[in-house]
Amino acid sequence: MDIVTPLEKFTIPLGGQVIELQQFDYEAGGMSLLRTRIREKSRFTVFEIDPGSARLWGEALLRWAQTQEPK
Repeated sequence: MDIVTPLEKFTIPLGGQVIELQQFDYEAGGMSLLRTRIREKSRFTVFEIDPGSARLWGEALLRWAQTQEPK
């Protein structure tokens, strides 16, 4: 049986999308993946990414957020 471990869950204020981050481990083994589930009303988008891609994405999000903060 595959193992899904909840990590984070939050709702975006504008638009109301619910974002869930989960660690996904296949029963057969291999690397852990980050599963991202985005729910918009009755529509779901689900994708899984490897640790390197998660790092790149996270760093890009942080760089953008840092440019938006008041100085």
